Amino acid sequence: MAVLLGAALITGLRGSSPPDPRESLNLTSRTRFSPRYHSDLRAWEARRIELRRQILVSAGLYPLRPRPPVPVHRFGKLAKGPYVVEKIALETLPGFVVGANLYLPARLERPAPAVLVAHGHWKYGRTHHAEDYSVPALCANLAAQGYVVLAWDMVGYGDTHQLPHEFGSSPDELAWLFSPFSLQLWNAIRALDFIESLPEVNRSLIGMTGTSGGGTQTFLLAAIDERIRAAAPGGMVSASFQGDDVCEMAPGLRIDTNNVELTSLIAPRNLMLVAATGDWTRETPRVELPAIRSVYALYGQARRASAAMIDAGHNSNRQSREAVYAFFHRVLARRSWLAPAPAENPSLPLPSREELLIGDAIRQVARAAAADVLAEWRKMAIERTASMKDEELRERFAALFHVSLPAQVTTPSATNELLLLRTDTGTPVRVRWASPPSPEAPRYEIALSPEGLACGDCLKLPEGQGPVPARLVVEVFRANAPLPPFDLERATFHRSHLAERVQDILTAAAYVAPFAGGRPVELNCHGNARSWCLLAAAVAREDCPLEAAALLRDPFPDRLAELLASPGIAYAGGVATLLRLADRGGLPETAATMEK
Repeated sequence: MAVLLGAALITGLRGSSPPDPRESLNLTSRTRFSPRYHSDLRAWEARRIELRRQILVSAGLYPLRPRPPVPVHRFGKLAKGPYVVEKIALETLPGFVVGANLYLPARLERPAPAVLVAHGHWKYGRTHHAEDYSVPALCANLAAQGYVVLAWDMVGYGDTHQLPHEFGSSPDELAWLFSPFSLQLWNAIRALDFIESLPEVNRSLIGMTGTSGGGTQTFLLAAIDERIRAAAPGGMVSASFQGDDVCEMAPGLRIDTNNVELTSLIAPRNLMLVAATGDWTRETPRVELPAIRSVYALYGQARRASAAMIDAGHNSNRQSREAVYAFFHRVLARRSWLAPAPAENPSLPLPSREELLIGDAIRQVARAAAADVLAEWRKMAIERTASMKDEELRERFAALFHVSLPAQVTTPSATNELLLLRTDTGTPVRVRWASPPSPEAPRYEIALSPEGLACGDCLKLPEGQGPVPARLVVEVFRANAPLPPFDLERATFHRSHLAERVQDILTAAAYVAPFAGGRPVELNCHGNARSWCLLAAAVAREDCPLEAAALLRDPFPDRLAELLASPGIAYAGGVATLLRLADRGGLPETAATMEK
């Protein structure tokens, strides 16, 4: 098959080239997606591994490693009749603390189920109390019903002000994926670590809920951490809106996916979507829930995914909260469907905002400046990288840039030029054989330059006697265009131009590999294309290796780090790790020098 495709390319193809779908792709947080239905359990299990990794890589947290206990700072308790509320701060990174409130039933005879409560973007966060949204009412009623409850701050809210809510846009922060999204997911993981450690908590019965931005935190933590046994995200799981706050977006987070599919990762654990007629979840019973249930059905658990529709605007009002009480009453308290669900107690004493806030006392433990918090995040990332094997690092770089070898490459039969077409994405790659495949070819090469197919150096073959190498010249996506400025929302849904170029190199590699008969395909790259080739060589799998010896033989320009300055590059190991991964037979002296 590959030989026939190669022959077609050599002889040339007639007709018009198909359009490149990347040129018109323009996804945003408000794009209306068509939810995917899944019908094959084995395929879904593979997809689940991929999506969980995608969330953690986008957060700069992949792979998760064992963690020490969370340091906890306590600032006093307050008795409120059937429950007690305590002011605490969780030290999620050394010197960085997150304000929180721990609600406990006044009487506990045995370990109780627990609920994590993540607040949304309402003005007062975890202390906000109004008719349409109240964290204190939700937490106090759950505690009075017998649950241990933890509510904590988003970054920049309540007592948590060592960093503003909007940060993460500097080159250094981007390089280490230090962002509101990343830090809040990490804080949620540590909040779960803390509540699981409490002797008052039944570790096998932990749930989570939150609305709006808190709904995003809920489905993301439940997606990556199976310690969450029941999740009730509110006002967020939608096919028409994905969340556009800085803490809901991250480079690569929703490439080829959306919140509906990410929420499906919770299957087969208990899930209730809290929706409203007056916001973007208005179609939940008809659109989002059936798609999610298609995944639950693969496990024979379709009934574990449900929805509550509230006739209101974007909210966490009493009716929404009571839907949450009923859900946890059934799946965490393990009461019968026939048992009456608890109603909210209107006479329950609620703590005031002042009683919940820690205030100035938190400064005694919040000792890290913003730069210190970044330094601790960077230290954690470096330790994680040092613990990984090369193949794990290769996999992580590929996941960071969302690049892969295609399972199949076809060549359209009616084009004016030589064209490779990925069957998984439909993206075309223009190519030209400078020297066609032949049994006598001593080696196979892929040649690239920002000039694309017009590259004179790429077409120039070695002089002298003997067979010449078979060489495929490749024109990658927008080969001669400068990289556009970074835009967080676009990066959340689209590969970067750098990643698209690497993806095209891997497409060419997958096409040439069968001709090479198992030998590595050599990279012959010029100008700025050398940086693209370095990344492609670093991520190429062992079953389709790219030989980078010639690429590494000559010193790279001082601008190499600048050319590879993509979000997460430092978190994933940086240029030094790329150079090591690209070299599969001993790092040349010039490349070793570049590592320093």
